[in-house]
Amino acid sequence: MYARVAAATTAALLGAGALTLPSATAHAADRPSAQTSASHKRPLVVAHRGASAYAPENTFAAIDKAADMGFRWVENDVQRTKDGELVIMHDDTLKRTTDVEERYPDRAPWKVADFTAKEIATLDAGSWFGPEYAGQRVPTLKQYMNRVSRNHQSLVFEFKKPELYPGIEAQGLAVLRKTGWLDRHHVKNKLVIQSFSADSVKTVHKLRPDIKTGFLGTPAVADLPEYAKFSDQINSTHTSISGEYVAAIHALKGPHRKRLEIFTWTVNNATAAQRVAGFGVDGIITNTPDVVRKAVSGRVSG
Repeated sequence: MYARVAAATTAALLGAGALTLPSATAHAADRPSAQTSASHKRPLVVAHRGASAYAPENTFAAIDKAADMGFRWVENDVQRTKDGELVIMHDDTLKRTTDVEERYPDRAPWKVADFTAKEIATLDAGSWFGPEYAGQRVPTLKQYMNRVSRNHQSLVFEFKKPELYPGIEAQGLAVLRKTGWLDRHHVKNKLVIQSFSADSVKTVHKLRPDIKTGFLGTPAVADLPEYAKFSDQINSTHTSISGEYVAAIHALKGPHRKRLEIFTWTVNNATAAQRVAGFGVDGIITNTPDVVRKAVSGRVSG
């Protein structure tokens, strides 16, 4: 079923790509590149899974908290249910961040792909974090995109473990299209799609070459030109980079013929934030966006 849906969706998205090229009149306030570049510019602060140090990750509460704190950019993770619904969940199992083990004790290991969307919608995704968040739910991708839109936020969208879900790239792009996120303004200014899977990033780039993409990892410097063919960003863990590595990334141009960028993760303390800001990174992904903003005040915007 997914293969047939993906094939039809792929054809539609390839056709749509030619019609939704980046706008030359985009709003600079929303544009990722307007807030990023060399070390003297301000790196973007991205709230990782929402403001996940202060509210349960990948829930409405987490992205609402980020919005309340004044952060425009959030990051999420997308996986697929047994019946084909895309949901917002970091792990491929529901155990860590919901009450699934209590609700369904005989269904270990509680994989997302083994539960229907209706079953997942009944789970408590907040109590594990704190009693005040009891009743938070696992959003579907459609619900999540509508909430991000309501909050006037922008998104670093991650396909999590796409090798488990054939065709998820085309399916995810179809949801983005239906929720208004593949128009010129959103594509140009408010969206990055990333993955640890180079094949997944390549697929997104093939389907919609106008979308800004990011590869999660730290490729060897010698391999960076190959990644720059399909990735606009190389998004590396902060413990793996140096000023020299950031400079090597910035020396290249990505598929849109603009300078290659780097968003680094997951930076949760002042020392690390100051360190990577000194390297000249373009973005900092963090569970504690307020800590990062304060640590590099004058150089960082949310």
